[in-house]
Amino acid sequence: MTSSPTHSPPPPPDNGPRMSREDFDSLFDSVRTWGTWSPADRGAWNRVTPAHVQRATALVRSGVTVPMALPWNTVPGPDNGKPALHYMSDLGDVEAPEPSCHKDFIAVDYHGKGVSHLDALSHIAYRGQLYDGRTAREVVDAAGAHFGAVSELGPLVTKGVLIDMPAVLGTDWLEPGTAVHAEDVLAAEKALGVTIAEGDAVLLRSGHFRRRAELGAWNPDNASAGFHVDAVPLLAERGISLLGGDGDSDVRPSPVDGLHSPVHALALTAMGVPLLDNLDLEALSAACAAAGRYEFLLLVAPLNVPGGTGSPVNPVAVL
Repeated sequence: MTSSPTHSPPPPPDNGPRMSREDFDSLFDSVRTWGTWSPADRGAWNRVTPAHVQRATALVRSGVTVPMALPWNTVPGPDNGKPALHYMSDLGDVEAPEPSCHKDFIAVDYHGKGVSHLDALSHIAYRGQLYDGRTAREVVDAAGAHFGAVSELGPLVTKGVLIDMPAVLGTDWLEPGTAVHAEDVLAAEKALGVTIAEGDAVLLRSGHFRRRAELGAWNPDNASAGFHVDAVPLLAERGISLLGGDGDSDVRPSPVDGLHSPVHALALTAMGVPLLDNLDLEALSAACAAAGRYEFLLLVAPLNVPGGTGSPVNPVAVL
């Protein structure tokens, strides 16, 4: 499918319907996969077998390669409250003169809206527990995470599926605060000619960064397009290995009473599905439209940080 060059205005945002905490807890328990895998630290990445990797590599036809990370963001703004650091530590004047050597330093508090990153299973606890029923206070301390660390995940190579909602709807973007429901995912599969299957990585494009480029930055903690919790049972039924998007997967404001990140809790804590946040999916959308297909080989290689709750990352799609 290719998107129309003339798009209609996006519909007004709707993050509903509301869900009570009691109903959310029932949903949490219904999609929980605790006790399923060993090692449990890798959660749903255990679904991806060598056979899955082989099938994913067969999707490579043109060899077009599309990275998805945002530029290293050192500029403060409404969506970058903790800017990344980058400075030069050697301008060729520190060591012996030949050959001259240039060095720099980078650092980042990446769990926010300004950095493309992966959430490991230790990132989110619900009711005091991490994935697989581990007590958060017992396995996460000042030294880091002793369960569910990003270092236990390793790289992921699997089939990626782009749920490109603006392309399906013929709009430039979804307005912040717009919820994507299970029926929207099913309609997108049909329109885009894809089927989410076991071991797949699902990426949701809302057009966030196109909107930001055209209208300016805003605080996505207050309003962003993303999945409603009612889409999660479908994704659980399909057996996905990874969930991500150009937001952080959660629609904001949250539709669940008393919970600010319900999809995070369902994916990471109940299902053991790591999350990719803040991806720039504009180039991938264009590449998929040009190729006429919305599935591809996906490579995700987080940094090997023992005890880390996630990692900055530059996922790559290959068509």
